[in-house]
Amino acid sequence: MTDSMYTPQDPTTQYPGPPFEKQQQSGPGDVHDMKPRPDHGEESYVGFGRLAGRKALVTGADSGIGRAVAIAFAREGADVALAYLPEEETQAKEVEKLVQDAGRTAVLIPGDLQDEAYNTELVEKTVEALGGLDVLALVAGVMPTVDSIDDFETETLDHVLKANIYSLFWTTKAAMKHLKPGASIITTSSIQGFVPSPSLAEYAVSKAGIANWTRAMAQQLAERGIRVNGVAPGPVWTPLQPAFVPPEKIESFGEEAAYGRPGQPAELAPPFVFLASQESSYVSGETIAVTGGTPTH
Repeated sequence: MTDSMYTPQDPTTQYPGPPFEKQQQSGPGDVHDMKPRPDHGEESYVGFGRLAGRKALVTGADSGIGRAVAIAFAREGADVALAYLPEEETQAKEVEKLVQDAGRTAVLIPGDLQDEAYNTELVEKTVEALGGLDVLALVAGVMPTVDSIDDFETETLDHVLKANIYSLFWTTKAAMKHLKPGASIITTSSIQGFVPSPSLAEYAVSKAGIANWTRAMAQQLAERGIRVNGVAPGPVWTPLQPAFVPPEKIESFGEEAAYGRPGQPAELAPPFVFLASQESSYVSGETIAVTGGTPTH
């Protein structure tokens, strides 16, 4: 582990940028098959105990942003429950070891967030295994590419909304009897929720919905002392890209960002840590854009 995350660097060249190799995977994707491999903070993230004693649940924790968030939470002192699809077990096991190497408890809870019952089971198993729940980091999502309204299918929209939107309601409702004043809920929107791409209409609608859900829920839960905030990534180098973006677009992925490159998952973890910590005690209903300098509006 190094202190490179604290060393001043030129952000435009800190990580690889396009052109990338053409590559394609079947969903949900695997970090090991990506070229180059993403940085989730395995070697670079250094914690200072900002979440000491917290109990956190992270969805999509096997790879991408969720993996980076789980690593960061553990190194900041939190015990972490990892939610992921059953077919992502191998990657989830790797995160489990990283959490344990940080001296924290990890619990693996596989399942599909499109299933309402799983969301309830996820919360109950987290509380049982960790002895409580203080932080919900709702990261998991799906991102189909549909180029034309002529190719629109209701099944695709149902899939996106259940995975990206319904799960927010289901998991949060199940968590309410366990969350105490000082707890934090963190959602994951996207630059697509503010500046949509034409081929990502279904995904963009869901991400705009997440930003609005965050604002509404922050007001609803304010009187309970529970903060609700979000993070809106720009293009980030995760398995979602080779799994859902056409191969010919992967070569130039991220070049539209002001920095000229995609972000790395490790660069998304610090905003989640801030929003989970007491440092953000007067912040609620906000969504932090992490977009490599590209405006969201």
